[in-house]
Amino acid sequence: MDRGEDHKRVRLLDLNPPHNYAIEDALLSGVQFIKIDVADPVSLKAGFNAPWDDRHLIRDGEPEPEITIFHTAANIRFYERHAMFLDRSTRVNVAGTQNVIDAARSVGADVLIYTSSGSVGVRDTRLLLWPWESEPKHFVQPIDEDDERCVPKPERHEGFFSNYAASKWEAEKLVRGADRLPTGITENGRVLRTGCIRPGNGIFGPGGDFLAGYYLGRGGVPDWNGNVMQSFSYVENCACAHLCYEQRLIELQSPSQIKKNPDIGGQAFYISDPGPTPTYGDVFTFLSTLCDGECHFPSTSPTGMLIFAHLMEGYYILRHTLITSTWSLSRLIAQKLLPPVQGDLLTFQPSLFPLTSVHLIFDDSRARLSPEKGGLGFKGAWTTMEGLYKTCDEHKSSMGRSNASPHTVGLKVGLKGKAMEVVNGSQFKVVKGETTVEVGPMEVMTVKQ
Repeated sequence: MDRGEDHKRVRLLDLNPPHNYAIEDALLSGVQFIKIDVADPVSLKAGFNAPWDDRHLIRDGEPEPEITIFHTAANIRFYERHAMFLDRSTRVNVAGTQNVIDAARSVGADVLIYTSSGSVGVRDTRLLLWPWESEPKHFVQPIDEDDERCVPKPERHEGFFSNYAASKWEAEKLVRGADRLPTGITENGRVLRTGCIRPGNGIFGPGGDFLAGYYLGRGGVPDWNGNVMQSFSYVENCACAHLCYEQRLIELQSPSQIKKNPDIGGQAFYISDPGPTPTYGDVFTFLSTLCDGECHFPSTSPTGMLIFAHLMEGYYILRHTLITSTWSLSRLIAQKLLPPVQGDLLTFQPSLFPLTSVHLIFDDSRARLSPEKGGLGFKGAWTTMEGLYKTCDEHKSSMGRSNASPHTVGLKVGLKGKAMEVVNGSQFKVVKGETTVEVGPMEVMTVKQ
């Protein structure tokens, strides 16, 4: 929005209505929200083909519109690592991504940018050591695209730190493999250009996240990893990387630019914040200082926390095994005697530790290369500390507080050009200034002032 895009040519597709204040402001300005399920191809295609309300802005004879898809939807179950739970991640992260690719091609999209994860390059780590061992394997992991850990990936599922990383890698292969596939009407000769952004290690910023927002919302967390160095990705830097990749792929389709820059379609780029790589201790000190004591990070034994995480995982697996057993007695015992793990305890399993208790340094030097050298021309505008300041400032002013779950990530679709054709069976209704368009199994809402 800030770069001048027409709000009426941008829409947000998500499973739940947005509650972030910035998105709510955008809806008031004309951005459209459509409720969809990314795992349901019928719902998703209906959302992609929903009509746009900008027909009055389009002139006869204008060229076919350019459509960009930013695919950010994900089920972030980073706490599960056993293959028995893999389908819980793949339903959205893999099958859902294929649905997005199919829907994008059905509407003639030109560019598809996928938000992958820096965790696809993170190796699993055994942190409980024998007395004769001094340091875990893979305790320090510098990660870049040229690393053999990234291409090819581990041959065994156990090589990934969690099911989430494994599913994101499979989704990446789908997106990268879709580069140059025909899109829209076959006769028009257009192709879909794709690419992936790998934010490392996690995205944070106003509106809720698993890092700073999580800490601020809960008043702090136990500190067992204060000396661990980690790369982070402030949300506005991450958004900038997506827009840079979009621009590079659009340029590749311009006749005047075809041979000017290297073709970087179908690739993946790590990105992270500029400046020195901080430690978790730096983050904890920064937040506790800025929040005037609102956040506390008490020092805790990492060994004790890891042992507790293993016990929690054991209970989680035991209950699942009994619940899914073919023996009715086993299912009855689990239902009556073993309550489900919920809340913060659910995420506190051993997979959390290879992501937070080893040194992860993401090298985004290739993304920062100029387009002439095969890069994105990406340059983060905010250091991690500057991003933390902005996050904390908005949290304190209550503007950054959100009712949206941090587990929910959206899917944005941008359109430049004329409106799409109306799907058969569309229904329009106006209720007290709110226009709702229903197409198949989903809703479209545009809030007007």
